[in-house]
Amino acid sequence: METLRVAVIQHGPVYLDKAKSLDKATTLLQEAAAGGAGLVVFGETWLSGYPAWLDHCPDAGRWNHEPVKEVFAQTWQNGVAIDGPEITTLRKEAAAQGVAVVMGINEVVHKGQPQGTIFNSLIIIDEQGNLANHHRKLMPTYTEKLVYGHGDGAGLRAADTKFGRLGALICWEHWMPHSRMAMHQESETVHVALWPTVHEMHQINCRQYAFEGRCFVIGAGQIMRASELPEALETPSHFANAPDALVLNGGSCVIGPDGHYVAGPVFDKETILYADLDLSHPVKERMNLDVTGHYNRPDVFSFSVNRERQV
Repeated sequence: METLRVAVIQHGPVYLDKAKSLDKATTLLQEAAAGGAGLVVFGETWLSGYPAWLDHCPDAGRWNHEPVKEVFAQTWQNGVAIDGPEITTLRKEAAAQGVAVVMGINEVVHKGQPQGTIFNSLIIIDEQGNLANHHRKLMPTYTEKLVYGHGDGAGLRAADTKFGRLGALICWEHWMPHSRMAMHQESETVHVALWPTVHEMHQINCRQYAFEGRCFVIGAGQIMRASELPEALETPSHFANAPDALVLNGGSCVIGPDGHYVAGPVFDKETILYADLDLSHPVKERMNLDVTGHYNRPDVFSFSVNRERQV
């Protein structure tokens, strides 16, 4: 039986500090590899921090509010470029450890356009250190529209790895039927679902995706404490005297292609969640449901994807 050990990094970054976050990511990656992992997964915009303040700080949505603009500028300054040194470091470390990596990033563009826009993005690095995919979240979710630009279909692809086809989507892209179908057509063995936190409805979504796609789904959440909310913004009343209270509380999990849990979910603590995957399982489950194969009706339905990079 061919197996893959996966490691979900349920830790937070050093919020809005890309240098320290990169050091932390490298240390955690090395620990996961030493634990036998062949795939290491980090959560949504892990490098270097999810803007949870959008949904908690009372002045987050104020128009032309100087403290909000300051936090946006900090987020941009601590964003990473696809061709920048941070991604190069991750690629070298992945190759040195012989592991594949999925990492959520705050992506910025330092050369060319659009400068000043932040993308909620993910990257897939294969075991040789190649940048195997780069995806920008198609539609920022609700309050995220204040921070992030729209992505495109260029990254709606799976990457070839030594353990099979590896794909990923970000957060509420998993509620978009067309996004799911685009990825199902990529014949994923393993799918990574990046979230800030994997609460109950996100758990349901991960299980549904695994059952529909007949693939393993890794739900990646992270930990963030109230003390890490930006100092420039007003502290929400429910966190005023509770610096250790969790703003993001994890929920990382691994789901099998039958929709049942393989590991987790784990809430409320920083940890590395490991799971061993039987790579023959997805093929077995496609016997009775293959939404892009014998359970598809291309004579009735047509489907296409624009995979051109827009900017």
